[in-house]
Amino acid sequence: MTTTSERVESRLPNPLQFFPELGEVAGAMIKAMRNGSIPQTTVSLVQLRAGQIVGSTYHTVRHVDALRESGEPEERITAVASWQDAGCFTAAERVALELTEAVFTSRHLAERVPDELFARVAGHYDEKALWTLILALGQIGFFIPVALVAKPIPGTPPGRNYSR
Repeated sequence: MTTTSERVESRLPNPLQFFPELGEVAGAMIKAMRNGSIPQTTVSLVQLRAGQIVGSTYHTVRHVDALRESGEPEERITAVASWQDAGCFTAAERVALELTEAVFTSRHLAERVPDELFARVAGHYDEKALWTLILALGQIGFFIPVALVAKPIPGTPPGRNYSR
């Protein structure tokens, strides 16, 4: 069995060769998320946490790289996995990470995003920012199956992350 560290090729070719409109969809989602209502750092933090939760090396590496490139301190990047007891996140970032865990972690027979959590999130984000945060979670949720099944090559830029 090939491990991720040994993997030098993706399982599947780039989906854009079959569905070129995906590039437009991805671009539109990125543009919508960069509307200025929440910091891009928050988007990267929640997307990193989502990648960690589902066990996606590709997304974890991609968002760690993005955070490093933006100048985020290493302490904050490494603390995302244990954000609950890390003192380096703002209250708004903490509630965004809590929302990420609620959305991406199964809660058998329980509501994933209870009213109390929504109220805490809404206490830090206005409606446009809430929708931006939801779009950030939706965007990573859209691409998680791609990463888990097709296995794009971690650490390679989009467009060059498929070997065939």
